[in-house]
Amino acid sequence: MSGHALLSPSSSERWINCPPSAKENAVSDTGSTYAQQGTDAHALCEYKVKKALGHKVRDPTPDLEFYDEEMEECATAYCEFIMEVVQAAKESCPDPLVLVEQRLDFTRWVAESFGTADCIIVADGTMTVIDFKYGLGVLVDAENNSQMQMYALGALNLFEALYDIQIIRMIIFQPRRDNISTAEVTKEELLRWANEILVPAAALAAGSAASGRPAASGRSITSRWHSMILRFRIHLLTMKSA
Repeated sequence: MSGHALLSPSSSERWINCPPSAKENAVSDTGSTYAQQGTDAHALCEYKVKKALGHKVRDPTPDLEFYDEEMEECATAYCEFIMEVVQAAKESCPDPLVLVEQRLDFTRWVAESFGTADCIIVADGTMTVIDFKYGLGVLVDAENNSQMQMYALGALNLFEALYDIQIIRMIIFQPRRDNISTAEVTKEELLRWANEILVPAAALAAGSAASGRPAASGRSITSRWHSMILRFRIHLLTMKSA
């Protein structure tokens, strides 16, 4: 993927919780060894999954700067996991749609925002969005994960006119931390989060980034959004226990 969205899914946890922090994204990213490792691992994962799905693809291994045995094992494990999810989807849908490294547009909710989902599987009323994490540092949870929720929104935007999607399943696959984390929401819950949390936060964040400085009331704005997110999460828990 070329280009970098100002209000990207990967930085959404920060700018949703504190909209004025979006101005930090206006500064161009500088590359890092960790970022390049992740890029290489994703390229290898994409190759393996597409090959397993029967696509004609070129092996990127000779071009990968950080390729090693561990990366090979992680990418193989990811591919096997994807194919298991696809096989499970076939139990209820004979021909599920499987997309790898799918470009997504979030501008329906967040201006000039885009990203790429590692894998999307659509099977009748259920859509599964899977994200591969190569990092070792932070254990990533799919529950209440704004990056995954934005990916889910982008995928829903692509397919809701073609499929009667009612359930969205979000999965984090993080092999170097032995972590597979899953969260599930209804279409209504996801759209409610988008309208009540994402859209207002994005509008504030975009305004702060455009001005080049946080608003004088930035701290109170941050507190306000923390409070709103907490109320929303309590609301979801109440619905699930009802």
